[in-house]
Amino acid sequence: MKKLFKDKVVIVTGASSGIGEAIAREFALNGSKVVLAARTESKLQEITNEITSTGGDAFFVRTDVSVEADCKTLIGKTIEKYGRIDILVNNAGLSMRASFLDVDVKVLHQLMNVNFWGTVYCTKFALPYLIESKGSLIGVSSVAGFHGLPGRTGYSASKFAIHGFLETIRIENLRKGLHVMIIAPGFTSTEIRKHALTANGREQGESPRDEKRLMSPGYVAKWVLKGIRKKKRNKLLTWDGRFTALFQRIIPTVVDWAYYLEMSKEPKSPIK
Repeated sequence: MKKLFKDKVVIVTGASSGIGEAIAREFALNGSKVVLAARTESKLQEITNEITSTGGDAFFVRTDVSVEADCKTLIGKTIEKYGRIDILVNNAGLSMRASFLDVDVKVLHQLMNVNFWGTVYCTKFALPYLIESKGSLIGVSSVAGFHGLPGRTGYSASKFAIHGFLETIRIENLRKGLHVMIIAPGFTSTEIRKHALTANGREQGESPRDEKRLMSPGYVAKWVLKGIRKKKRNKLLTWDGRFTALFQRIIPTVVDWAYYLEMSKEPKSPIK
């Protein structure tokens, strides 16, 4: 693994915590030159310092992926420093928890701006360099991008949009050696549920799930590197996700009811 990723230039969005931070650290451990992007500059500085203090090569660019100019700057500064891009991991994301009947439409706009448009902007500016290096374009997704999840309309919509976007990029560049992978972790122990938006756009502030029983960010990060090494197309990290992708084509109504029942059992569920 270290031989494969040594000196590769890797950009990771949403790298200030959770899955993004774990991915950045994992690439650094394997000898990559890592560019961390997120909005929280103090956290980015802390992670970058920790990576470089142990001999890693990293720097950060404060980036709000929902702002096109920020994404252009991110790519520009990466090229200015390293002269190439080998891997772009579109990880930055925002979640929500509210029924569509109750949610303010501005919440859906916010989800699309971060999750979908953030992926579009970063990919747009990085793509020529990824094609030149015959690199990898990664989207960190969810089972919500394969089957709609109740109470997560904006989140599912954004992930479905990302899937369509990345699949089309893959097809358009079949002859150019570009690798495109969509990776879908299960519920992972991160801050995303605490920051998930409620019906009025406020953060819910607490997780409705037992975080100790969830997938670890480090586990997801290792699979990102494995997926790139194996040139995976889609990688679902849970059996629930794999069964969903399969059975939605065979018994979709059963899958609908399974997710309805699961989500309705969450504490303070918006699904009745």
